[in-house]
Order: sequence, then C-alpha cells, then structure tokens
Amino acid sequence: MEKLNLDKLESILWQCADILRGELSSSEYKDYIFGMLFLKRINDEFDEERDKLRNEFKEQGIPDEDIDELLNDSALYESFYVPESARWEKLRSLNLNIGPELDKAFKAIEDEPKNSELVGVLTTANYNDKERVPDKKLSQLLILFDSVNLSNSNLESEDVLGDAYQYLIKQFADESGKKGGEFYTPAEVVKVMVNILKPQEGDRIYDPTAGSGGMLIQSLQYIKEHGGNTKNISLFGQEINLSTWAICKMNMLFHGAKGADIQKGDTIRNPMHTEAVQLKTFDKILANPPFSLKNWGYEDVQSDKYGRFHYGVPPKSYGDLAFVSHMVASLNKKGKMATVVPHGVLFRSGAEQKIRQGFIDDDLIEAVVGLPANIFYGTGIPAAILVINKNKPLDRKEKVLFIDASNDYAKEKTKNKLRDEDIQRIVEAFDKFEDVEKYAVVVDKKDIIDNDYNLNISRYVDTTEEEEEIDIDGVIEELKELKKKSLETEAKLNEYLKELRFDEI
Repeated sequence: MEKLNLDKLESILWQCADILRGELSSSEYKDYIFGMLFLKRINDEFDEERDKLRNEFKEQGIPDEDIDELLNDSALYESFYVPESARWEKLRSLNLNIGPELDKAFKAIEDEPKNSELVGVLTTANYNDKERVPDKKLSQLLILFDSVNLSNSNLESEDVLGDAYQYLIKQFADESGKKGGEFYTPAEVVKVMVNILKPQEGDRIYDPTAGSGGMLIQSLQYIKEHGGNTKNISLFGQEINLSTWAICKMNMLFHGAKGADIQKGDTIRNPMHTEAVQLKTFDKILANPPFSLKNWGYEDVQSDKYGRFHYGVPPKSYGDLAFVSHMVASLNKKGKMATVVPHGVLFRSGAEQKIRQGFIDDDLIEAVVGLPANIFYGTGIPAAILVINKNKPLDRKEKVLFIDASNDYAKEKTKNKLRDEDIQRIVEAFDKFEDVEKYAVVVDKKDIIDNDYNLNISRYVDTTEEEEEIDIDGVIEELKELKKKSLETEAKLNEYLKELRFDEI
C-alpha cells in the first residue's frame, strides 16, 4: 500500500480548512483542525500498538477473552492510551451530536492517568458550538480524517507529520495576518538565529515566549542535520496564550520531542522554569518576544525575587528589555542567546540606555543583526536580532559585530522574505566576525561607549552608495553636439519640404 507523503497530507489538512472557513476566522478554526489531527494520530498509533500486543499475546497462546482484558491495561502501552469512549472506530460513524461526543473524547484522553502530559492540550477548543461548527461540518472533518492513516508505519518518512503540522501553522499565520505574529515567527528568521547559536547534542534549549514552538523544533532539526542525537537534548518553553500553548505542545509531540517541558503562563510575572527561588539556566535561548509590550508587568517586578533586573528595570511603556533581561538571567555561565528586538531597543535613552550600558560594560553583546522591513506578521517595521554570549571567544572579547542585512530579501505576496542566500550571508558574516564593505563592521567596545552606548546599526555600518561624479564639461560638450545635430536635421528637413513644394501651400 502506498504510504502517506507530505503533499497528500498537506492537501487533506487544507481541505479541512476549506470546510471550516466562513463561520470561523483562521485564528479560531486552527484549534479545531489541530485537535482533530491529534485525535486521529493518537488513535492510529494506539491501534497499531494494540494490534502488535494482540499478536504477541496470541503467539503466547493466551485465550482471546483474556487478551481483550489485557489490552485494556494502559500500563502495557509505550505511548498514550486511548480510552474506549475516545476511540476512532466509535467516533468515525457519528452523525448527530458530534460536537459533545468529541468534547467528551478529548476530556477522556486528558483524564487518563497515562496521558498526564496532555492535560489541557486537547480541551482548548469547544466542539459543541453548533452555530459556528455544526454537525454537518464536523461530519465532513471526520470523513476526511478517516481517509488517512497517521501511524508511523504508514508515513513516507518520520518527518511527514511534523512537516505537515509546521506547514499548517504557517498557512494559518498567512491567513491571520497581524494575529499570525502571536504564534508564528517566519521560519527564515528562526533559521538565522538557530544557525548563529548552533545548538548541539547535550544542550538545554529554552524559548521564554514559545508561541507554536518553531524555534525549539528548528533547534532539534539543526542538531539532527549535524549528526547529533536528538534524544540527548532538553527543550524548555513558556507560552502565555492557552490556545497557542496547546499548539506548541502538539508540535513537540508531532516532532518526537515528547519530553519537552512547555509551561503555561506569563514569563515576566510568573516564570515557570525555576528551581526553588532561582531561575533554571540554559545553554541556548532563542525568542521572539512581543514588540514594545505596554502592559508587561512593570509594577510586578519592582522587587523581583529572581534578580532578573540587575541592570535596571525597563520603562513602563516598553517591555522589550524585560524579556531580554529575563533571558540574560536564564543563561548559564557558558550560555548564548539570540532574540528578535525592535530597533528602538538599540538606541532609546533613559532606563533602556542604562540596561544597554550594563550589557556592554559586562561585554555580553556579541552581535546586532538588522533585518529587512515587513518580514514579520505582527508588524511591518524592521527589527533586529540581538546576540548575547556569556562566554565570548577570546578574539571577540570587547568587540561587537554589526550586520546590516536590511536590503537583502525577496518580495513574496504582501511580505518580504529572506532567501537562502540572504540567510547564508548573515551566518557567514557572523561566523567570520570580520568587516564586510557596506554590510558588516566589527566595532570596539570603547567606540560604543564613546557613542553613549548607542547600538543603532546605521551609526556603524555605512550602506550608502557613492554618487557618480558628474563631468560638467563633458555634459556641456554633449549638449553642444546634440544642438549641432538638431540644427543639421532641421536644415535637411526644410530642404525636403522645399523639394516637395510644401513652402508653396
């Protein structure tokens, strides 16, 4: 039998979106599709494991009635256990009151002690909303998902499910427009950050504003592509939006990262990755925090018990450096981080300048990379990547690399996009840590201090093109020659007109 490939699965998932369009916006119906996708996947994997166990028991000569009883023991299953009320063979034939039955199925899966990792993940969407998701539409979804087997043995490769899930997240972000920025960072930007940090086997990797988990997943894939063992890696994340947190949890599971520790909650007001009264620390941190958040928790952190604001508390109206400060405090002594920031963070005065001063005086900043405008979903303004390293190589100490990659991109529909060659150019410039004319400059810490700790990229990288010098005398000579030719042409024209006796008309 032909195995399920990525194109086929992507097509089916997008047909699901077509079914739900109209009554729901993409920011709403994505939760229903993700839930159904996970429900079918968990059932197919469970069925395959149950059949395998049944065959093993038969080979041992155990009677059928005893086998049936044994197969209801959740402890026998390596993966998740699906209770009888949530099994696909029961759900697939539903045609009335489908929503309530699906809600019950998701609740039953979460309530099963074996599935403690799924608590809260599957019950974020309310399927019992007949006005927006009537039985007819849910029935169509069941029929579509019934047409595919999502067990590992039926997938063309182990990456098919995870890749399809990432595809779906991007499609929803495209449709959601500005709202897409709440859960999705363009994969090209993530690739730049991951290739700068170069995560490796054994690393503890953290994203404090995890969204749908793209940065953690790309870190995992980078390690895999470079020959590392992805089982020997620890992933951590925190996400404030409940629906997005559920998407992130599913993303980890679809990519085989079952042990990823993804917590719910407000990272600034209530960081969840702690040990006693201290923050856990990590080898690599990647993030794309919300830009210039106003209600970020200014009052709550005035007496922060985790000591995250050693360099100062950010201003009440701009939360950018609150997230950066949290990340710096969450790095271990050899830790390295990359985070997206709006350009204002690089040059604004007041409290933000004081924090920058602390970072620069302590020689934490390794690089500042300017990105093109209009590549993020939440905003059209250009942003930058700030790279901080607590263990700079000797040849990079007391220096900061500035890269202006703002002019390297391709237009794609209504957005700009980094191409492979643009990504490669940024990463190569970072790795070489050398001046590149009109693109990258290595600046001594002393020069930045002399510039009042201003990190504005244009202050250091001159990308202006020299205007060609105009030869005034040459232009005058050309004009004289043109005038001469014009007079000659006019004289010839008059002669022709005379020959044709136009002067007699």
